[in-house]
Amino acid sequence: MREPKPDDAVVVDCDLDHPPEKVWRALTEPELLGAWLLPNDIEAEEGRRFTLRDGPGTDRPIDCEVLAAEPPRLLRYSWRGRDADAGGRALDTVVTFTLDGTAAGGTRLRIVHSGFRTEARVLPWTGTPAPRRGRRPATRPLIKACAVGGRLRWAA
Repeated sequence: MREPKPDDAVVVDCDLDHPPEKVWRALTEPELLGAWLLPNDIEAEEGRRFTLRDGPGTDRPIDCEVLAAEPPRLLRYSWRGRDADAGGRALDTVVTFTLDGTAAGGTRLRIVHSGFRTEARVLPWTGTPAPRRGRRPATRPLIKACAVGGRLRWAA
Protein backbone atom coordinates (compact mmCIF):
# COMPACT_ATOMS: atom_id res chain seq x y z
CA MET A 1 0.00 0.00 0.00
CA ARG A 2 1.25 3.46 -0.84
CA GLU A 3 2.33 5.93 1.86
CA PRO A 4 -0.32 8.61 2.19
CA LYS A 5 0.60 12.09 1.00
CA PRO A 6 0.50 14.74 3.73
CA ASP A 7 -2.33 16.52 1.91
CA ASP A 8 -4.66 13.51 1.82
CA ALA A 9 -4.09 12.08 5.31
CA VAL A 10 -4.48 12.82 8.97
CA VAL A 11 -1.59 11.33 10.95
CA VAL A 12 -1.70 11.00 14.73
CA ASP A 13 1.19 9.58 16.75
CA CYS A 14 0.86 8.97 20.47
CA ASP A 15 2.62 7.05 23.19
CA LEU A 16 0.48 4.97 25.54
CA ASP A 17 1.55 3.37 28.80
CA HIS A 18 -0.13 0.07 27.97
CA PRO A 19 1.26 -2.88 25.98
CA PRO A 20 0.25 -3.42 22.34
CA GLU A 21 -2.05 -6.32 23.30
CA LYS A 22 -4.24 -4.01 25.41
CA VAL A 23 -4.28 -1.26 22.81
CA TRP A 24 -5.14 -3.88 20.16
CA ARG A 25 -8.19 -4.85 22.20
CA ALA A 26 -9.36 -1.21 22.33
CA LEU A 27 -9.20 -1.17 18.53
CA THR A 28 -10.79 -4.55 17.84
CA GLU A 29 -13.35 -5.40 20.53
CA PRO A 30 -16.75 -3.85 19.78
CA GLU A 31 -17.48 -2.65 23.32
CA LEU A 32 -14.04 -1.11 23.82
CA LEU A 33 -13.91 0.48 20.35
CA GLY A 34 -17.40 1.86 20.92
CA ALA A 35 -16.27 3.49 24.16
CA TRP A 36 -13.93 5.88 22.33
CA LEU A 37 -15.09 5.87 18.70
CA LEU A 38 -18.61 4.76 17.70
CA PRO A 39 -20.94 1.82 18.32
CA ASN A 40 -19.91 -0.99 15.96
CA ASP A 41 -19.92 -4.68 15.13
CA ILE A 42 -16.22 -5.10 14.28
CA GLU A 43 -14.58 -8.49 13.81
CA ALA A 44 -10.88 -7.93 13.21
CA GLU A 45 -10.37 -10.51 10.48
CA GLU A 46 -9.24 -9.63 6.99
CA GLY A 47 -12.17 -9.40 4.60
CA ARG A 48 -14.80 -8.92 7.34
CA ARG A 49 -17.26 -6.10 6.89
CA PHE A 50 -18.57 -4.08 9.81
CA THR A 51 -20.49 -0.90 10.50
CA LEU A 52 -19.74 2.09 12.69
CA ARG A 53 -22.99 3.75 13.76
CA ASP A 54 -23.16 7.49 14.25
CA GLY A 55 -25.34 7.46 17.35
CA PRO A 56 -29.08 7.31 17.94
CA GLY A 57 -31.36 9.34 15.71
CA THR A 58 -28.90 9.66 12.84
CA ASP A 59 -28.79 7.81 9.58
CA ARG A 60 -25.10 8.05 8.73
CA PRO A 61 -23.64 4.57 9.12
CA ILE A 62 -20.00 4.14 8.15
CA ASP A 63 -19.42 0.96 6.19
CA CYS A 64 -16.03 -0.62 6.80
CA GLU A 65 -14.08 -3.64 5.63
CA VAL A 66 -11.00 -5.01 7.35
CA LEU A 67 -8.19 -4.81 4.79
CA ALA A 68 -5.41 -6.08 7.07
CA ALA A 69 -5.29 -7.48 10.60
CA GLU A 70 -1.99 -8.56 12.13
CA PRO A 71 -2.55 -8.78 15.91
CA PRO A 72 -1.29 -6.89 17.82
CA ARG A 73 0.67 -4.81 15.29
CA LEU A 74 -1.48 -3.62 12.39
CA LEU A 75 -5.14 -2.96 11.70
CA ARG A 76 -6.32 -1.35 8.45
CA TYR A 77 -9.88 -0.86 7.29
CA SER A 78 -11.86 1.04 4.72
CA TRP A 79 -14.13 3.85 5.95
CA ARG A 80 -17.06 4.61 3.64
CA GLY A 81 -20.02 6.82 4.33
CA ARG A 82 -21.44 10.29 3.98
CA ASP A 83 -19.31 13.15 5.25
CA ALA A 84 -21.64 15.57 7.03
CA ASP A 85 -18.83 18.11 7.26
CA ALA A 86 -18.36 18.11 3.48
CA GLY A 87 -21.96 18.67 2.42
CA GLY A 88 -22.97 15.03 2.61
CA ARG A 89 -20.61 13.93 -0.16
CA ALA A 90 -19.37 10.37 -0.21
CA LEU A 91 -16.35 9.66 1.95
CA ASP A 92 -14.12 6.76 0.85
CA THR A 93 -11.01 6.58 3.02
CA VAL A 94 -8.72 4.11 4.77
CA VAL A 95 -7.78 4.03 8.46
CA THR A 96 -4.52 2.34 9.51
CA PHE A 97 -3.50 1.69 13.11
CA THR A 98 0.13 0.67 13.65
CA LEU A 99 1.19 -0.45 17.12
CA ASP A 100 4.82 -0.75 18.18
CA GLY A 101 5.95 -1.87 21.60
CA THR A 102 8.23 0.47 23.53
CA ALA A 103 11.20 -0.34 25.76
CA ALA A 104 9.13 0.76 28.77
CA GLY A 105 6.39 -1.79 27.99
CA GLY A 106 3.98 0.69 26.42
CA THR A 107 2.81 1.27 22.86
CA ARG A 108 3.66 3.78 20.19
CA LEU A 109 0.37 4.12 18.29
CA ARG A 110 0.20 5.68 14.84
CA ILE A 111 -3.20 6.37 13.29
CA VAL A 112 -3.25 7.30 9.61
CA HIS A 113 -6.62 8.20 8.12
CA SER A 114 -5.94 8.66 4.39
CA GLY A 115 -7.77 9.40 1.18
CA PHE A 116 -9.36 12.72 2.14
CA ARG A 117 -10.16 15.47 -0.25
CA THR A 118 -8.37 18.52 1.09
CA GLU A 119 -11.58 20.32 2.05
CA ALA A 120 -12.91 17.27 3.92
CA ARG A 121 -10.06 16.75 6.38
CA VAL A 122 -12.01 16.60 9.61
CA LEU A 123 -11.28 13.99 12.26
CA PRO A 124 -14.28 11.67 12.14
CA TRP A 125 -13.69 10.52 15.70
CA THR A 126 -13.68 14.07 17.12
CA GLY A 127 -15.61 16.22 14.65
CA THR A 128 -12.82 18.80 14.75
CA PRO A 129 -10.70 20.13 11.89
CA ALA A 130 -7.78 17.87 11.16
CA PRO A 131 -4.47 19.05 12.58
CA ARG A 132 -1.35 19.38 10.54
CA ARG A 133 0.96 16.38 10.56
CA GLY A 134 2.48 15.69 13.98
CA ARG A 135 -0.08 17.51 16.15
CA ARG A 136 -2.24 15.51 18.54
CA PRO A 137 -6.01 15.92 18.52
CA ALA A 138 -8.43 14.79 21.20
CA THR A 139 -8.07 11.13 20.20
CA ARG A 140 -5.23 10.38 22.63
CA PRO A 141 -7.20 11.27 25.78
CA LEU A 142 -10.12 9.16 24.54
CA ILE A 143 -7.98 6.09 23.95
CA LYS A 144 -6.04 6.65 27.16
CA ALA A 145 -9.27 7.06 29.17
CA CYS A 146 -10.32 3.57 28.11
CA ALA A 147 -6.95 2.21 29.19
CA VAL A 148 -6.82 3.74 32.63
CA GLY A 149 -10.41 3.48 33.73
CA GLY A 150 -12.54 5.86 31.74
CA ARG A 151 -15.92 4.47 30.78
CA LEU A 152 -14.41 1.00 30.41
CA ARG A 153 -11.33 -0.66 31.83
CA TRP A 154 -9.20 -2.82 29.62
CA ALA A 155 -8.86 -6.35 30.86
CA ALA A 156 -5.33 -7.66 31.44
